Amino acid sequence: MSSDTSAQRLPSGGLMRRDLPNPGWGPLSALPGNPLMWVLILSEMLVFTAFFALYAGQRALDPALFTASQQQLDPVLGGLNTLVLLTSGLFVAFAVEAISAKRIQRSRQWLGAAILLGLLFCVIKVVEYTSKFAAGITPETNVFFGFYYGLTAFHFAHVVFGLALLGLVSWRTSIENLETAAAFWHMVDLIWILLYPLIYLLR
Repeated sequence: MSSDTSAQRLPSGGLMRRDLPNPGWGPLSALPGNPLMWVLILSEMLVFTAFFALYAGQRALDPALFTASQQQLDPVLGGLNTLVLLTSGLFVAFAVEAISAKRIQRSRQWLGAAILLGLLFCVIKVVEYTSKFAAGITPETNVFFGFYYGLTAFHFAHVVFGLALLGLVSWRTSIENLETAAAFWHMVDLIWILLYPLIYLLR
């Protein structure tokens, strides 16, 4: 085998570097979409992981306070938002499948449905925040609610950014753009899947 051919193969052999979505990006080479988005996703996951670890540490110091405070949350609203966000993620996956089949209009329809569900998630979250503030529960109430508002608001900001990305790729529709936005949106789903039981359910 010539050195030129070897240079085009991965260390595991078999797959040519030029066949990868993003050759030259090392471990990110095989991932779909723009590699810079994956760098952002990995960094955001590390930030959330640090916050989750801090939350767990504080909970261990005062489990009674955290349990009593959790009982003032509405797990039904949180569960509804989980269903809404996961369904939105499913619609984004359908949009990627459609654009892969060169069905641009159908892809945009799925994206539109995903965006509507993302907006519904935001509305439900605002309703929940409003009810808590009306009851006099603020981030200053105690440590638990400081984490509740901080973590959910940080996630909320990612939802808003993700909706902006989905709107952008609905306009500039291409397989690379859509895969890039979908990667971020699925991260938003994953964070909520971890956040919901941690904040609402874990006793």
